[in-house]
Amino acid sequence: MKIIPNCTLLLLLAISLLATSCTKDGDLNVFSVEQELELGRQTDAEIRSMPGEYPILERSAYPQAYAYLQGMVDEIVREGQVSYADEFPYTVTLIDSDVENAFATPGGFIYVYTGLVATLETGDELAGVLGHEIAHAARRHATNQLTKQYGFSTLVSLVTGSSDPGLLGRVAGSLLSLQFTRSDEKEADDYSVDYLCQTNYAANGAAGFFEQIQDQPSPPAFLSSHPSPANRVEDINARADDKNCSTLTSDRVDFQAFQARVTN
Repeated sequence: MKIIPNCTLLLLLAISLLATSCTKDGDLNVFSVEQELELGRQTDAEIRSMPGEYPILERSAYPQAYAYLQGMVDEIVREGQVSYADEFPYTVTLIDSDVENAFATPGGFIYVYTGLVATLETGDELAGVLGHEIAHAARRHATNQLTKQYGFSTLVSLVTGSSDPGLLGRVAGSLLSLQFTRSDEKEADDYSVDYLCQTNYAANGAAGFFEQIQDQPSPPAFLSSHPSPANRVEDINARADDKNCSTLTSDRVDFQAFQARVTN
């Protein structure tokens, strides 16, 4: 019988385990869908534990605003054939801050800053941003990045369940400073168009957001690591045109009512 070195056995074990933890596109991802959801829950709890940094507008105080915003997310998920629609909650939370941004964590937890809402002109633009963030969650971009970031030994301990109990919590904390790659951002832009193409919103809604910020004297800091807004506008519009999606503005009045509720 041939003796296989321990390190080789470990490698073969890791490969076999990783093969059972792929995304729906076949990308290796050490996190199972259940772990990804738990990671999102832990990150959400951490965000809510820091009201000074993340001042959340509570649903009970803004029921109409949340009904509008969550309704938009639900429509995109329902009509856009978003992956993991049955596994991830795709819930949205408003953060009361002048920051012009939105972000998503694993498991479909989405956060929108009121500063972003204030810069937009139509519901289509908001839907485009939401589609982009939904895509980050549905394409599992965050845990794909974490899989690359944490190293081989950590991956093995996670997939075998032999890691210390606090590891998942530490990984959750690192998500708040995680940067997506340019290819992730491009894919999220593309899927935003694809998702909205099936809805009543303009499929190029995200382009409106980038058009508004590209000429600002001080663009949001997060764009320093992202593709050029001008290029993104061109690519988003081209994809909507290639797919023969509607780009007609569909929502101003309801959006303006929502905007007034959360920014005044």
